[in-house]
Amino acid sequence: MKITVCIGSSCHIKGSRQVVSQLQYLISQNNLDDKVELGGTFCMGQCQKGVCVTVDDAFFSVSPDTVTEFFNENVLAKI
Repeated sequence: MKITVCIGSSCHIKGSRQVVSQLQYLISQNNLDDKVELGGTFCMGQCQKGVCVTVDDAFFSVSPDTVTEFFNENVLAKI
């Protein structure tokens, strides 16, 4: 599974650094380092939707407040 987080300026302002940090922590805590690849990219063209995240090819809008819920529903539930 590949998770990509936008680290462009608009998403950075909306908390992409915190989203990345929380995802790194959750991946590690759940021993998924060998199953989940976390990467960054610049603008995904959906700036108005918040911190843009894709899981494989599915698009999500995530904020620092919703990372855990996002992770549980879209990562843990699918592994």
